[in-house]
Amino acid sequence: MTTQNLLVELFVEELPPKALKKLGDSFATTLAEQLRAMGLATTESVVTAYASPRRLAAHISHVLLKAADKAVQQKLMPVAVGLDPAGNPTQALIKKLSALGADVSDPAQAVAALKRAPDGKAEALFYDSLVTGATLDSGLQKALDEALAKLPIPKVMSYQLETDCELPGWSSVNFVRPAHGLVALHGSTVVPVKALGLKAGNSTRGHRFEAKRDVVVLKDADSYAAALLNDGAVIASFAERRAEIVRQLAAAATKVGGGVRAIEDEALLDEVTALVERPNVLVCAFEKEFLAVPQECLILTMKANQKYFPLLDAAGKLTNKFLVVSNISPADASAVIGGNERVVRPRLADAKFFFDQDRKKSLESRVEGLGKVVYHNKLGTQGERAERVRAIAKAIALQLGDAKLVAAADTAARLAKTDLLTDMVGEFPELQGIMGGYYARHDGLGEEIANAIEDHYKPRFAGDELPRNTTGLVVALADKLETLVGMFGIGNLPTGDKDPFALRRHALGVIRMLAEQNLALDLSKLLTATLPAFGDKITDATQALADFIYDRLAGSLREQGYSAQEVDAVLALRPQRLGEVAQRLVAVRAFAALPEAAALAAANKRISNILKKAQEVDAHVSEVLLKEEAEKKLYVALKEVVPQANRQFEAGDYTASLKTLAALRAPVDAFFDGVMVNAEEMDLRLNRQGLLKSLHDAMNRVADLSRLAA
Repeated sequence: MTTQNLLVELFVEELPPKALKKLGDSFATTLAEQLRAMGLATTESVVTAYASPRRLAAHISHVLLKAADKAVQQKLMPVAVGLDPAGNPTQALIKKLSALGADVSDPAQAVAALKRAPDGKAEALFYDSLVTGATLDSGLQKALDEALAKLPIPKVMSYQLETDCELPGWSSVNFVRPAHGLVALHGSTVVPVKALGLKAGNSTRGHRFEAKRDVVVLKDADSYAAALLNDGAVIASFAERRAEIVRQLAAAATKVGGGVRAIEDEALLDEVTALVERPNVLVCAFEKEFLAVPQECLILTMKANQKYFPLLDAAGKLTNKFLVVSNISPADASAVIGGNERVVRPRLADAKFFFDQDRKKSLESRVEGLGKVVYHNKLGTQGERAERVRAIAKAIALQLGDAKLVAAADTAARLAKTDLLTDMVGEFPELQGIMGGYYARHDGLGEEIANAIEDHYKPRFAGDELPRNTTGLVVALADKLETLVGMFGIGNLPTGDKDPFALRRHALGVIRMLAEQNLALDLSKLLTATLPAFGDKITDATQALADFIYDRLAGSLREQGYSAQEVDAVLALRPQRLGEVAQRLVAVRAFAALPEAAALAAANKRISNILKKAQEVDAHVSEVLLKEEAEKKLYVALKEVVPQANRQFEAGDYTASLKTLAALRAPVDAFFDGVMVNAEEMDLRLNRQGLLKSLHDAMNRVADLSRLAA
């Protein structure tokens, strides 16, 4: 059957910019999926999504006018239910056939048309029919309704439609924004579908101010993007519009010169792409005096409030120039540039004012004020929280360093939250920690303390850098552990997608610091040492928290490319020093590649099962009770191999340790071939179980090798 390309566009008022890309992708994807399900789109069909501030559209190639009829075989009922002993149809069968639209005027003929086939232990009756394929008119209507219903709309609004009734606005519609136009073209033919009170046509509207024609008439489905660009001054494709902005940003930065570049921010780029229909990048500037304010403040206000792209120099320092992505392209852009410069100036002046005012008070003078800020109704104030972080930081610092580290960590922990009381952080919460670092330097506290205060929230996100110094590591660990132990202690655990206190992120932060810095800290002891800081405010949930952390660690390791078996084998032993986990995984992978690995893993699994069934087995072997030649040889092999493997293990050479143990394969195989472990004589049985326990303990120091068994 011949096919043509399909174009569907919904023309609306300005859509939410942060949701636009998802809305566009969802609209196109759901339309295509529904058409494929109905047989109207083919395997060759290609879907192209379009999304601009005022439109959602989809171009789908190779769409049929009518889907092919489909032969369907339907099971009706067992023969014993559908036919009486004489072979005549029962009322149940006739009723079922009537419901399916079959001709039952001649029951005998109706039964003759049925098929009998085995179905389990009995025979069943099957009805063959030809289902008429869906037409594009009805199929597209269903697909369009489904696409609109499934849009991930952040917030619905209600508006009224003008109707032919005496009372205008009688009908109400709920949608993300008021819709004003609908296009549905199959080739050059309009498909008569409706949506949101609109009837489909072949025309749309272009740019509000720069379109060549008020109404853009589409010749056919394939002319959509070109017609909008040429007549409507709109780049309909989100991806093409985004690429054009990137190109213009780079070109504008090059024109400014001096090696400057626009700040990289994918989320900002997506948002700006969703705000303009035909981008025009312009260079603007502000007074250099504002550069005395920390650049993080200026960058944040320009990006968050104005959607500007600040320009950085070759060293990454903020310049006094920035880029604006305008939605209009006047011959003289001076008015647009001047307007944007006037708009940003009060924002930067506010930031400068906040910075100047904040520096009039020291961080130390703000400590008392933390006691007036509620952190959590069950965990007290920010002041109480700061004291807990101090106590935890002191416990960690005592394990990692000397009195100097303890003192530095205590100072940083005491002051770490004080910038929450500053005007700048009150206006821009994203700057907490960062501003604390600036104010600490102003107070003369030195780089170590300032960096620790600034870094104690790190890592803030996946891939973020870790704190720069040991003091920062100690305070960051203390801060995250306080949050984790406290929230678990009051039963405030993450559920599904909900994690309001970012406990998953905090857990990954703890893992990264312990592992990547290879800190000499045992996880369980660390969690237990955190408890006293809370007094009687919480219950002990450290076991559940440990499970949570190991679960996060397992997921992280799998994302890094380790197999589920490798991760399971290592984490089954709950290694306390997370810095050792990577070495253990490397060792397990190397061991698994050995020819002896499969047999030893299987034997290990067998030994584990034997020992589970036995009562508390002691790893003790009496040579006198070794009767069989195979158990004697295994005992001798253990005495030769295990000490060497243990020395390598203690030296941290886990790979060598496991390779050394691979030499036990032959005696282990011989043991299971020639020795009955559960002998009738109790002393022999216990001795052989002790031998296996010794073997099991020796082989599972690096990882639980039984987890590698297929």
